[in-house]
Amino acid sequence: MKSNQGNISEDTIIHSKEEYQTLVSENARLTTELEYLKHELDKLKRMIFGSKSERFIPVDPGQLTFDMELEKQQPPEPQTETISYTRAKSKEEKKPGHARMPLPAHLPREEYIIEPEEDVSDCKKIGENITEILEYKPGKLYVKKYIRPKYARPDEQGIITGELPTLPIPRGNAGPGLLTQLIISKYVDHLPFYRQVQQFKRQDVILAESTINDWFRATCNLLDPLYEKLKERLLQTDYLMADETPIKVLTSQKKNASHKGYHWVYYSPVKKIVCFDYQKGRSREGPEGFLKDFTGTLQSDGYKVYDIFGEKQDIKLLACMAHARRKFDEAKDNDPQRATIALKYIQKLYKTERKAREEKLSAEARKQLRERESVPVLLELEVWLKKELVKVLPKSAIGQAIAYTINLWKRLKAYTEDGRYEIDNNLVENSIRPVALGRKNYLFAGSHEGAKRAAMMYSFLGTCKQNDVEPFAWLRDVISRISDHKANRLQELLPPNWKALPENHQ
Repeated sequence: MKSNQGNISEDTIIHSKEEYQTLVSENARLTTELEYLKHELDKLKRMIFGSKSERFIPVDPGQLTFDMELEKQQPPEPQTETISYTRAKSKEEKKPGHARMPLPAHLPREEYIIEPEEDVSDCKKIGENITEILEYKPGKLYVKKYIRPKYARPDEQGIITGELPTLPIPRGNAGPGLLTQLIISKYVDHLPFYRQVQQFKRQDVILAESTINDWFRATCNLLDPLYEKLKERLLQTDYLMADETPIKVLTSQKKNASHKGYHWVYYSPVKKIVCFDYQKGRSREGPEGFLKDFTGTLQSDGYKVYDIFGEKQDIKLLACMAHARRKFDEAKDNDPQRATIALKYIQKLYKTERKAREEKLSAEARKQLRERESVPVLLELEVWLKKELVKVLPKSAIGQAIAYTINLWKRLKAYTEDGRYEIDNNLVENSIRPVALGRKNYLFAGSHEGAKRAAMMYSFLGTCKQNDVEPFAWLRDVISRISDHKANRLQELLPPNWKALPENHQ
C-alpha cells in the first residue's frame, strides 16, 4: 500500500495556512476577552471585599538593603556587672492606664457638694477632690404658648388683640426649631422620619409620619425662592464642577419597583456653592437645561454627556485626574509595572498640589508653581502614554487606563492654565457623600417631587458645610426670617452671606 506521506498538495497547505491564521485571530480575541473579564471580576471583588482607599505607595526593592559589601564581623561578647540597691516600696502600686482627656470647658456644670457623713464642725478645710462626669439629657420638646389678651374698644368700635408673630407654616403648630431638627436629623444625620417618630414616642409625644411629611413639604415651599436664588448665584460664576449620582424613587408607573432617578450636582469652588438638581434620567437633557445660560469652564469626569459642552465656543472643558488615577490603580493586578510608572507620574502632580495648599498660594502663584513643576511631568507622561498604548491589549485593564487618559488628555492637562482650577473633581464628589449615606438609611424618595425637595435640602446643607456654617443655626434662623424678608435681598440668607440675628430679635 503506497503511503501519501510527503505528497501534501498546495491546496492543503493554503487551507492549513488559513486555518492557522483563523486560530491565531481567535486566540488573540479570546486572550483579550479573558483579560477584560479578569479585570471586571477584579473590580467586582474590590467593590465587595476590597479597600476603598486609592492611596498609592511605591515599593522600592532596595529600600531595606545597603549597596555596600562589608566584611561580616561577629559582635564582641558583652561584659556584665551586677548592681544592687534598696528603695522603699510605695504603699499603692500604680496601675497602667490611659491618660484621661479633660472635659470641654464650655459645657455648663451642675455642681453637687458631697460632705462627709461624720461631724466636721471642728475640722479645717484644706482643699477639695473634684471629679467631673460627662452626662447627657435627651433633647426635650416644649410648647411655646402665645397668650394674646383681647380688648373691646369703647362704644363697640371693635376688638383689639396683639399681633401673632409670622409662623413658618400658616395655621400650623410646628415651630422653626422643630422643623429644623426634623430636617437636620434626616439630611445631616441620615435618620428617616419614621425613626424620628419612634424617638418622639419615647418622650410621650405622638406625631404621625404623614404630619411630619406635610410639615416638610410646607417648609420646602417656604424655602423654594431661596433655592432659586442659590441656583442663580451659582450660575453667575465662570468655573463649575459637575457630577451625578443615582437615587431610587417610588412612582405609580412602576408597581413593586422603583425608578432610578439622578441628582446632578454642581459646585462652584470660587463661590463655595453646592447645587443639586434632580432629573428623572441620566441623559444630556438634565445638564443641558440647567447650564443653558452658563459660560466659562466646566470640570467633570469622562462621561460622554458632557462632551456636548465642548462643542460650545463659550464653554471650556476640564477633566478629572483622580478618575484617570483610579483607572491605573485598578490596573495594578493586570500590569503592575506599567501601572506603577503611571501612578508615580500622577503622584508627582499631586505632590505639587499639596505643596500649593500647604503654602496657601494665591491663584497666580499656584499657576506659576504648576508651570515649573507640573507641566514638565505632564509632558513626560504624555510621551510615555503614547509609546505604551501600542504595546498593550486594548481591552486589558492597563489598555483601558491608557486609552481613557489619552482620550481626555487635553482636558486633563488644562488645569495648569489657571491657578483657580483644581486638578480633579473631588470637591464635587465629596458633596455627593451625604446622598450615598442617605441611600443606605432611607433607601428611596417617595416621589419625583420628594426627590426634588431632597435636592433642595442637600444644596443648602452642602453649601453650609463648604462655608463652615453650623447647619442647625442657619436653617432655624432662615425658617424664622424668610417669610418677612425682602425678596430683593434673599441673597443675604444664603450660607456664604448669612449673619445670624441676635437671640432677642428672632
